[in-house]
Amino acid sequence: MGRGIHDVAKKIDSAGRPEGRTPDTFVPVLRTVRAGNGFEEALEQILQLLRLGLVPSGERLPAERELAERMGISRVTLREVLKVLQDQGLVESRRGRYGGTFVLPRADGGGEDELRRRVASVDVEDILRFREVLEVGAAGLCAAHGLGEAGAERLRAALAATHDAELTDYRRQDTLLHLTLAELSGSPTLTAQYAAVRATVNDLLDCIPLLVRNLEHSQHQHTALVEAVLDGDADGAREVMREHCGGTAALLRGFLT
Repeated sequence: MGRGIHDVAKKIDSAGRPEGRTPDTFVPVLRTVRAGNGFEEALEQILQLLRLGLVPSGERLPAERELAERMGISRVTLREVLKVLQDQGLVESRRGRYGGTFVLPRADGGGEDELRRRVASVDVEDILRFREVLEVGAAGLCAAHGLGEAGAERLRAALAATHDAELTDYRRQDTLLHLTLAELSGSPTLTAQYAAVRATVNDLLDCIPLLVRNLEHSQHQHTALVEAVLDGDADGAREVMREHCGGTAALLRGFLT
């Protein structure tokens, strides 16, 4: 299982900062926007980046040049997007040699009351079903079509990162593992839809505590899932993913009843 998951309980009080990210971290979320809606689509994508927790609180967003090139927009348009995010209290701009745009801490999850407030604005059952369809489909596609050496290595690395994650960074690494699987499915449409639905699921999960027993179970499932995918066992990969999604759904329902 790797060294990290067995030590999760010991890491609860750790204040270690997440390790640095590479630009590939953002590939599933940041895409070239369509002509005519550059501002709106760029804002949507960066909001997803923040809601997915791919850039932790206190960390810096990629450089303006990189973001603009990745989305195919001008630096002027990007700065308008960043100004909106700053006005909303989501990021702040810092000047100087080590300056840039930094993610501000999100408000406290708020527990069950906040969870119920957020649930009131979405159809939870629809979101959970759609997530399952996308995840199960992605797992099956990856296993059936094969990943190649580079893809297999990416998936193994994403799994290892979840094993070694501090508790405070676990949800981000978990999100990255699932996003990696979605991207490796070979369907950009599936990847984009999954990023959107996962952002909504994370908004809900942020309202409930991280439970060590639940994380240990999830890690067993993650390992079985990756093994099935790498073995080319499409039926097995789909079944493990279906069970995994069911666990998340049960957890959320449990806090809502």
